[in-house]
Amino acid sequence: MKHPESVPQSAIVLAAFGTTYPATLEPILAMLRDIEQRYPGIPVRLAFTSNFIRRKWHERAADAAYRRDHPNIPQQIFAVKNVLGAMADLQHEGCRNIVVQPVLIVDGEEYRDLVACVEALGAIRAHKPHLQPFAKVAIGKPLLGSFHHREQLDALVAALKPDIDAARAAGAALVYMGHGNEHMAQGAYYELEILLRRQYGIPVCIGLVEGLPDFETVQEKLVAAGARSVLLKPLMYVAGDHARNDMAGDEEDSWLTMLQGDGYTVTTVLEGLGQNPAVRRIFLDCLEQAAQEAGIALEGTHG
Repeated sequence: MKHPESVPQSAIVLAAFGTTYPATLEPILAMLRDIEQRYPGIPVRLAFTSNFIRRKWHERAADAAYRRDHPNIPQQIFAVKNVLGAMADLQHEGCRNIVVQPVLIVDGEEYRDLVACVEALGAIRAHKPHLQPFAKVAIGKPLLGSFHHREQLDALVAALKPDIDAARAAGAALVYMGHGNEHMAQGAYYELEILLRRQYGIPVCIGLVEGLPDFETVQEKLVAAGARSVLLKPLMYVAGDHARNDMAGDEEDSWLTMLQGDGYTVTTVLEGLGQNPAVRRIFLDCLEQAAQEAGIALEGTHG
């Protein structure tokens, strides 16, 4: 039995780690709007990969007082699912060609897990092909790319020019805090730092919450550069818990406190990468590339 012609057969899932801070939802919602504007008529669903964050929003969904105090939070945030749930909902609605685009930074642990999930769903086979839950699935690359990633890094270097301009105007070194993990993808951060330094000629240091390069590495590079002032920003899609606490908090082990203890004048900027339209355009290009390589048409509704 054929699907009704009015039901789109292609769909998109935007996958984010998520955030519990209402004020930091905007970069995620902005990415949703960008996707909807580029692909009008194509269903787009949001998924959060963090179990904790999804549970938090589900608890808030049942809290009448919270919802009354936060009237501008969309319903889809309160009902957000993981990627598996979002894909299942779309499949139930008749969408069998699905592109998942994560707003992750590196091809690391979380991205590899997401790839495994998406590819496993796409690998389901039925005796009769038309009964397979999915016809085609694809997943877009993270911000710093995967294989053949230099073009993406160059695009990101260009997109980060406003940060460079702000640091240069302040006579400061630019320090980014990334998340990091135990995956070998950490090398992408080193590549980005090298390219930023070469392109713009000012001190740029990238450190990570987990793994190398760490905060000690940042300290060593700032000393070597002879810096006196620092512009401190998160290298994360949203400026959530890590940015507000590990980076800019008032605890003794926050980067802000430790840099000030080292004698630097520090300016913190609590803006995630997702607030930069040029960064979001890179993710849009990743989505388009993934769809094209999988042969998935994203041209609006059929019929």
